[in-house]
Amino acid sequence: MLSELKAGDKVFISGTIYAMRDEAHKRFLYMMIKNEKLPFNVRGQIIYYTGPTPEPEGRVIGSAGPTSSYRLDPYTPQLIEKGLKATIGKGQRDRAVIESMKKHKAVYLVAVGGAAVVLTSAIKKSTVIAFEELGHEAVRILEVENFPCIVANDIYGNDIFVRGIEQWRR
Repeated sequence: MLSELKAGDKVFISGTIYAMRDEAHKRFLYMMIKNEKLPFNVRGQIIYYTGPTPEPEGRVIGSAGPTSSYRLDPYTPQLIEKGLKATIGKGQRDRAVIESMKKHKAVYLVAVGGAAVVLTSAIKKSTVIAFEELGHEAVRILEVENFPCIVANDIYGNDIFVRGIEQWRR
């Protein structure tokens, strides 16, 4: 339950998440403006900002580390308004995204950049479901098991990045 998560909590996600990056977000926004059906219903879902490398022989996915989230900030509030419940990436979010998360009860999770081997080992299945022509930026459905994250922003607006700076200044 999202209301129980607090900024700084460690979580392990098991189940279905979606992988999307910049170009797919642009296309989603365009589709929403035109009132077109999206490739998946975002209500209640998690989007992981990653663009995996090609999968090596015998693997389900290549390296799949987190992308810097600020690049997706222009698109995130619109997706949260449609019911998106969580995003996973790295780095801080802008004020508009945080306010949207508070208003619509969504969270932002961070995955550790530079730990793609650990993150990739938690991905058990990867299937491209939209925009295959985008290559590594295509929309994927991922089945994950114990995918490690930290709650960066909870539904109350608490922010581990701001809290960390404040603690450092003391």
